[in-house]
Amino acid sequence: MSPYLQQLTLRLAAGVLRLPEAVRQNHADYLRSWQRSDGGFPGREGDSDLYYTGFALRSLFLLGELSGPAADRAAGFLRSRFEPSQYVLELLSLVYGATLLEWSAGMDVFETEDASWQDAVAASLERLRRDDGGYAKTHEGAASSTYHSFLVALCLQLMDRPLPQPERLVAFILSQQCEGGGFRDIRAAKRAGTNPTAAAIGVLKLLDALDHRVADDTIGFLSEMQTAEGGLLANTRIPVADLLSTFTGVVTLADLAGLDAIDTSAALRFARSLECPQGGFRGAVWDPDTDVEYTFYGLGCLALLGPEAAPSESTPADRRHTP
Repeated sequence: MSPYLQQLTLRLAAGVLRLPEAVRQNHADYLRSWQRSDGGFPGREGDSDLYYTGFALRSLFLLGELSGPAADRAAGFLRSRFEPSQYVLELLSLVYGATLLEWSAGMDVFETEDASWQDAVAASLERLRRDDGGYAKTHEGAASSTYHSFLVALCLQLMDRPLPQPERLVAFILSQQCEGGGFRDIRAAKRAGTNPTAAAIGVLKLLDALDHRVADDTIGFLSEMQTAEGGLLANTRIPVADLLSTFTGVVTLADLAGLDAIDTSAALRFARSLECPQGGFRGAVWDPDTDVEYTFYGLGCLALLGPEAAPSESTPADRRHTP
């Protein structure tokens, strides 16, 4: 597993382990109930897909439940969906899910693939590279995306493949910072958002290119995203907080040793308000349903914001390692 994802996953797993056993079991049972006969997991409707399967496997791993028949069936699903040239989001879900299965259950999802499959995936990802140094969402896309650049960097690191010309990606990410400290996803965007900001900091952290100015500006931006209800907004044009933005914002603040910039007790209450008695999490106060994606975000929030949550490996001094 990549250093970035390994650190985050272990931090989340340690926090989830501190939840009451009954709570962990409730969410594990909920997640297992979503697994389909093909071994994958769906969204709220439709068939199994890699995206939602990835979130289900992450959540089961955090809960210590990624083993046994459920893991065997999930491995079969991932094998059936392997394709080196698919969208980066699906590729990351596939490779990350396979890594978690190997780590938790000793399974090699790619054992029947050609030994050079990582090189084929890396070549497909590099075709997403654009002249500004970032990566686009699709091979046909013209605009580099902060979020998809982060996904490419994660996927390459998971496969232990180098990121070509990392300085170009750093330059692109820094060019995406807006007035006020946050980051936008594409150049045409008019404002920064919590989620592209989290992706930008993830890239800079992964590439060891995070300086104190960017860190401090980002902390200030994210602190302004918290609402009276405790959650974080996706951006300033959306009036209601959501669990995805709360999770990504909290992860980023933890990485920057800046969680004290928000009311963490209020953020925890917000996350718990979206937890359902039968297991699973909703996405926001207006959302009537649960799914496996938001369950991952909810568990992540409980792990990072709980009263006994482990501190981030970062410290304020760490933010000064790059001048």
